[in-house]
Amino acid sequence: MKKLFLLSTIFIGFTTIASAQEIADNAIGLRIGDSNGFGTEITYQRALGDNNRLEVDLGWRDYYNEDGFKLAGIYQWVWPIEDRINWYAGAGGGLGSAGDAFLFAAGDVGIEYNFDVPLLISLDFRPEISFGDVLKDDLGFDIALSLRYQF
Repeated sequence: MKKLFLLSTIFIGFTTIASAQEIADNAIGLRIGDSNGFGTEITYQRALGDNNRLEVDLGWRDYYNEDGFKLAGIYQWVWPIEDRINWYAGAGGGLGSAGDAFLFAAGDVGIEYNFDVPLLISLDFRPEISFGDVLKDDLGFDIALSLRYQF
């Protein structure tokens, strides 16, 4: 009987810890960063499972004193570090315009903190390789701070 009680307690504790590490079904907010010019993006995340999600960002940038837009899609894997702290990595790409259209491939690595309220703050690094003559650099290092409402 004691063994059954101990095993039940361990099982309940494990499922409680595992469920505490789940990511939100949806999150929307702002991503503010710098890569080839300062910019702001509207960012949306959609959970695709317990530890992966899709992030879509639509933003405006100042590319070498020329205004432009960028649409990015990133598939991310999320891993817990501590209670409420996760790190994530992903890959994707997108398209944009800064006078002329361009395509890009991107990676993504970041860390996030999930508050008690439905708020998520993250800092990420997104290296991007662009294809097209529009940008002076084919390689950009996008570093951004994001604030998202989770629902």
